[in-house]
Amino acid sequence: MIRMATVLYITAHPHDHEHSYSMAVGKQFVQAYRSANPGDEVIHLDLYEMDIPQLDADVFSAWGKLGAGASIEQLTDTEKAKVRRLDELVDQFAAADKYVFVNPIWNYSYPPVMKAYIDSICIAGKTFKYIPGKGRTGLLSDKKAVHIQASGSVLSQGSTSEDMEMGHRHLKVIMDFLGITSFEAIFAEGMAAAPDQALAIKEEAMERAREAARSF
Repeated sequence: MIRMATVLYITAHPHDHEHSYSMAVGKQFVQAYRSANPGDEVIHLDLYEMDIPQLDADVFSAWGKLGAGASIEQLTDTEKAKVRRLDELVDQFAAADKYVFVNPIWNYSYPPVMKAYIDSICIAGKTFKYIPGKGRTGLLSDKKAVHIQASGSVLSQGSTSEDMEMGHRHLKVIMDFLGITSFEAIFAEGMAAAPDQALAIKEEAMERAREAARSF
């Protein structure tokens, strides 16, 4: 029996596909993927509409208590709510098979809600583990991911501003950290730098997204 895959479509943009280049490219990817894989489940995680706890004093207090042997019932109500929600997020991520990250570049990186989500999924024992004497190893080596990112300037490899781009570079480090080595990038770049070419840039990125989706 062929096992159907679960795909998390993770978007970090306050606007929809009609007002966002990254979301427009992401929509094309998902549509093409669903067409090529009608039996797979695609779950949209709109990070702007989700409860994603910050790693704050409550969370660290709860983790400290749990690490010292306390039960979850011994936590405060606030601590319980936050660690339970973090567990839900990381368990959902670890259970999925594929990931599609979609975001704009703001000030050379992605929106802060994406960082909050990344913090929620990097949990020892769930998505990576420590090996005494050897360091850490990712636990998601059988997964794959694609990153769709839009920026007004050209920031990707080979550009004069390459060293200023922190969104994709950081996400790649995180994917490596979690063991996900199958990681592809689809960039829509330069729309603000060359507004007369913006539509062509968008169309080219959407075509690359459709092509990548069919083999994802």
